[in-house]
Amino acid sequence: MGRSYFVDEAVEKYLGGVQADPGLCVTGLLAGQSSPQRDFVVLAVQTPKRESEEQLKSSRGASPLDDIDVEWVTEHARQVSRMLPGGLCILGLFLVTPPELSKDAQNTLKRLIFAMDKCISKGRLWELTEEDVTDRVTLHICSKTKKTVCKTLDVKDPKTSAKPADWKYQTGVSSSWPMLTCSVEVDLQIPLIGSSSDNTDKCMKDGLQRWSKQIEAGNCLISGRQADDSELISGQKKNVKTNNRQTLPARILVSDEQPELDERCSALVQLCSGSIRVRGVVHCRAYIHNNKPKARHAAQAIKRDIINTVSSRVEMFLEDLLISEGSRKGLCTGQQALPRRVFAPMPFSGLSVCDYMFPDESTADVAERLKEMLDWDTAEEDIDISLESNQLFSPELELTDSHSDDSSKRVISEIENPQIHKTPQYYAGVAVAAAIALLATATSLLYFSE
Repeated sequence: MGRSYFVDEAVEKYLGGVQADPGLCVTGLLAGQSSPQRDFVVLAVQTPKRESEEQLKSSRGASPLDDIDVEWVTEHARQVSRMLPGGLCILGLFLVTPPELSKDAQNTLKRLIFAMDKCISKGRLWELTEEDVTDRVTLHICSKTKKTVCKTLDVKDPKTSAKPADWKYQTGVSSSWPMLTCSVEVDLQIPLIGSSSDNTDKCMKDGLQRWSKQIEAGNCLISGRQADDSELISGQKKNVKTNNRQTLPARILVSDEQPELDERCSALVQLCSGSIRVRGVVHCRAYIHNNKPKARHAAQAIKRDIINTVSSRVEMFLEDLLISEGSRKGLCTGQQALPRRVFAPMPFSGLSVCDYMFPDESTADVAERLKEMLDWDTAEEDIDISLESNQLFSPELELTDSHSDDSSKRVISEIENPQIHKTPQYYAGVAVAAAIALLATATSLLYFSE
């Protein structure tokens, strides 16, 4: 039997309102949460139209399916995935076509699903586990009859064939999902080797990857208890519908020790042209389904949100700065700010999505972005910008050029034999200090606001 998808009635209403022009197709994303037994769909959002789409109509291919811009669809999926808190992800795609294109729709959906998964997973820092679901849902909707066909594809198998799946609408699918919250202090220093943008990107990814492994390996406390294989919330009454959402505080216990390394671990010495330092407090949250979830699954969701929010805003920052091709000219001397995380309610579900607001932006800019990316209107007063204020950590980047001073061109040495120096454990909820390298050269500082 195929997978079952429990879909919020708000998604049913949204899909019913999606209109395709005669002879044209409409694509969109389906987001929610996967579990070993079933999946939950809480959000559907249509792919926004490109500004040049009107001009492209005159140069259509033999079929409207040929005109679907795969790159545009996958880029939309990448940006929306950044806006999803822990526990939520892009589960798949929907495609609305005229009746005559129904037979060819599945091939198009397969092409889009694999392209989308490749795009999203490219920047992912955390590792998939054996329990992670790799099936992605495809929903084909006939624009005339509104008939739906739901199937799944395993994105880890390029030769996979579509399998039938159950698509069931329900009321209040996520209304009582527990929410985990965690404030994490980050202090991460990353050496920059070379001056090209490619080297900068590689150094940033390598440094963040090391830090993310520490977070993944950390012990998680939820409401003061160790997250293990027990149920997240014991004693819940069955078959009782409730709109009360529990908020559970989480804390991550992380260690600098790396016991998996060989005792003869040697020092790593590299020439360094500068460094980037990421420092500040980030607010993280995750939602977990209420179908007897395990505490360790909730811990995994909040850990991944910690990793995602740090890597996303560093990536967004570099996208703005590294404009000059082949160089690091975008990294200017002085101080510049990182975006801070803000949250907005998701219509009808009671869940929230996030966005990243640069200092020169306002809540009006966030509302406009939510409208463009998620196709809904959000009142500015409903956007919560208070969780990461700049009272303790002013978000900024500082860079000093080291190339003009030969005396500052030193080597960095990173390392210790874990059998000789024991680093004490500490709480990520209180402080996460991940020193990637010691550097006596120019330093650029990226600060997260609290």
